[in-house]
Amino acid sequence: MIIGSHNFDGNHTHIMGILNVTPDSFSDGGKYNKKEAALRHAMSMIEDGAEIIDIGGESTRPGYTMISPEEEMDRVCPVIELIKKETDVPISLDTYKSSVADAGLSCGADLLNDIWGLKYDSDMAAVIAKYNVPCCLMHNRNIEKNPYNDFLDDYVSDMRECIELALSGGISNDKIILDPGVGFGKSYTQNLLVIKHLDLLSELGYPVLLGTSRKSVIGTALDLPKDERVEGTVATSVIAAQKRCMFVRVHDVKENYRAVKMTEAILQNFMEYR
Repeated sequence: MIIGSHNFDGNHTHIMGILNVTPDSFSDGGKYNKKEAALRHAMSMIEDGAEIIDIGGESTRPGYTMISPEEEMDRVCPVIELIKKETDVPISLDTYKSSVADAGLSCGADLLNDIWGLKYDSDMAAVIAKYNVPCCLMHNRNIEKNPYNDFLDDYVSDMRECIELALSGGISNDKIILDPGVGFGKSYTQNLLVIKHLDLLSELGYPVLLGTSRKSVIGTALDLPKDERVEGTVATSVIAAQKRCMFVRVHDVKENYRAVKMTEAILQNFMEYR
């Protein structure tokens, strides 16, 4: 898959580093909402092994407060422009609003990461198609209005709907990435299930991105606060590598990069020996 000027190998798990330019993100809110601090952190993540930087301007933590598109643009666009001046590493923009997507893509973002899988804003697919960039479509559901009947079947059906929205909106088949949406519209057990069954997304024929970094499913499983969930995140990245996910989206780049690299070395040796 080509993102920006880089060609990503589908036989390898690549690291996407998280850069939240927000004052209130659940894990690192307020740390990188100044341009200079954001640039330093982005470059540090690249040095540690990140091959994509994912920039978000609005927190999507549980109970978050929605901000206006204009405020979100003011947060992300200057940072996108600044980082693009310093590196050719692709930039992903994390937004579910088409006006923010339009602004961010015009500033140089190379990928659009939509936590609602094109289901929140009916104009989003057209914006992505206009710029001819890849998109990551995340599974999400308002379970209060639309509860599950059979969770895994409904989950796969929801993802098929996202794919159809993308294709009917003019997005090329080779520009779609799927994300199981850990932490969104799911119970603790359901979050574990989608991690366990990552192959269900792979079977749909598209690259898969796993984003579990420091999330509550890890905190619940290990009974740990958000700043002590590195090892739990690494465990999920190892599973992602074993399941041949193309991307993992993480805060702690160095630790996850090393774990993925080691996992792939073992898998490669096993395949050659067998």
